[in-house]
Amino acid sequence: MYVEKLVFAQIMEFLPRHEFNTCVRRYGGDKRPRGFSCRDQFLCLAFGQLTFRESLRDIETCLRAVENKLYHAGFRGRIARSTLADANVAHDWRIFADFAQVLIARARTLYAADKFGVALEQTAYALDSTTIDLCLNLFPWAPFRRRKGAVKLHTLLDLRGNIPCFIRITHGKTHDVTVLDHLPIEPEAFYMIDRGYVDFGRLYKLTMQAAFFVTRSKKNLDFTRRSYRPVDKTTGLRSDQTIGLAGVKTSQLYPESLRRICFYDVEHDRRFVFLTNNFSLPAQIIADLYRCRWQVELFFKWIKQHLRIKAFYGNSENAVKIQVWIAISAYVLLAIIKRELKLDERSLSEMQQILSVTLFEKTPIFHVLACNSQPIQKDPSPKQLQLFDL
Repeated sequence: MYVEKLVFAQIMEFLPRHEFNTCVRRYGGDKRPRGFSCRDQFLCLAFGQLTFRESLRDIETCLRAVENKLYHAGFRGRIARSTLADANVAHDWRIFADFAQVLIARARTLYAADKFGVALEQTAYALDSTTIDLCLNLFPWAPFRRRKGAVKLHTLLDLRGNIPCFIRITHGKTHDVTVLDHLPIEPEAFYMIDRGYVDFGRLYKLTMQAAFFVTRSKKNLDFTRRSYRPVDKTTGLRSDQTIGLAGVKTSQLYPESLRRICFYDVEHDRRFVFLTNNFSLPAQIIADLYRCRWQVELFFKWIKQHLRIKAFYGNSENAVKIQVWIAISAYVLLAIIKRELKLDERSLSEMQQILSVTLFEKTPIFHVLACNSQPIQKDPSPKQLQLFDL
């Protein structure tokens, strides 16, 4: 890979060029040549994500400062703020969404054998959403409150590797439970969801497709106990019951039995009641599975801290979706590089910090990322001692 290539060019070699061109042709991205292709746009915005750029002007200024290196980094069009703004309007966001799915499929293959803290052979997913606040005057297409706009980022996270495998961007008013209608269902997989997604009609569809769910029960749930299993109360378990819904509507929406598990968290002095349609796993594993749902919250926290998805480069819906999907692509790209180069001791945030200041150096990327994070301690030279005296 490394033959006097810039670090940025080496990173982009992890992107499958043919699949990207296929996505571009699918939606006619480069149908009318303007001298600034979809690839140029992707490279510019990916640069902005990796180096914490705040605006299109910020991206333009930084890239023009190394203009003599841009061709070798893979850029072919002229970098200008107005050109980037036009591309955010003209190029279909689905190009970058489809390409992100290509990267996601590759990352999931690399992390398929990873463990996530629970002894489970099946695939486990955590589903949740996060709200990104917007200014209603600048984003009138995304109403949320009376004087506030927002978009929601619905995410299904594969717990093996914490790879987002399904993402849906909606207006802030969209109810979380509606995303279950668009969710790709994998038979025998486990879906960890919170109480906001409890809709027994939709949950029954998961059961009919041979998938399993684990969620928390609402306090006013109307049910009848049909049987129970003994539990070891020293582990925190309090009960393990088979129940049937007794409500007039819920009993029709979900006519089959459910499993109700009560668990007491001694550390936080909290009581949890879980509902699941799986009757074969031990109750303790069901409780541990729901605890793993917290990984999706950590994912949202990470991308909001390290990627540019809270302040946007454009005001149109198309521009917002392009930026979010390229941010997700940057996250997955870092995960791919970490596994391909076997950098298990490096966190993604450390990798991003290092790359942000070395993108235009001619150094093998493995040497850049694998260097020891702890500085080598050496005896100070006489010249350094003089500086300390000053």
